[in-house]
Amino acid sequence: MKQTLARWWDSDVAHSFRSSPVAIVAAVIAFICAFCAVFAGWVAPHNPFDLTTLELSDARLPPAWVEHGSWKYPLGTDDQGRDILSALIYGARISLIVGLVSVALSIVIGVTLGLVSGAKRGWIDAVLMRTCDVVSSFPAILVALLIAGVARAVYPNAAEGVAFAVLVLAIAFAGSNGWVQYARTVRASTMVEYGKEYVQAARVTGVAPLRIMRRHVLPNVLGPVMVLATIQVATAIITEATLSFLGVGAPPTSPSLGTLIRIGNDYLFSGEWWITVFPGVMLVLIALSVNLLGDWLRDALNPRLR
Repeated sequence: MKQTLARWWDSDVAHSFRSSPVAIVAAVIAFICAFCAVFAGWVAPHNPFDLTTLELSDARLPPAWVEHGSWKYPLGTDDQGRDILSALIYGARISLIVGLVSVALSIVIGVTLGLVSGAKRGWIDAVLMRTCDVVSSFPAILVALLIAGVARAVYPNAAEGVAFAVLVLAIAFAGSNGWVQYARTVRASTMVEYGKEYVQAARVTGVAPLRIMRRHVLPNVLGPVMVLATIQVATAIITEATLSFLGVGAPPTSPSLGTLIRIGNDYLFSGEWWITVFPGVMLVLIALSVNLLGDWLRDALNPRLR
């Protein structure tokens, strides 16, 4: 284990990371957000979803440094008396889980279809690529709204688990921001790999096509997928926040950052700015840090920039 860590520390990627202050700051911010989200039950000062602990008399309190604020609620409270800081931590956990799971589903679908399309060619490739063209022609948010709306119409009283599953599916299939980019990227890389000598040698020696695809081609096309996935996590989180802001995302009983922004938007012009500003800042920090890490990883894995 120590030797593996030592080799990684001396690698070009680790050196690129150590020499990039932007990547270090982005990694620290992303780590803090992820740590607080994963361990929300221990980090958050209150449980904002425990109705027995809410006090309506503490509703719409300003941040602690503002007049009439209280250090019991450092970032203030919302219209239900929930601690904004605690709601941010729990909401970030929901947003991160939905974003990561939706990206993972997009990778599975896109990589599989891209491998099949690049390896088989012919009519299979034509059908899959035309499908990608059709899906990409629709705005991502409209596709996600359509999927979420149809699911809500079919299952109007769906449980939270079903609601989150629908949200993940809506983001994973959301036009060009979902599986389509992975399919196109992997298809192009697969076509390049199938033209190389090691694949030709494996085919001549009688290696099964599925084994060639799984053991030889797949590991060599995952580099661009990793970079794309890092950037797509931020896009998925923003899409989830948009859907929740429009009322078709996370259920109200488990609000994400988008839901918190939507709730605070009703009080923005009445002076309670902190209800919507702090969730917005949290969303920007998460998306920006992940995007900066994705940009650094893209440059670090690009052999032309070494």
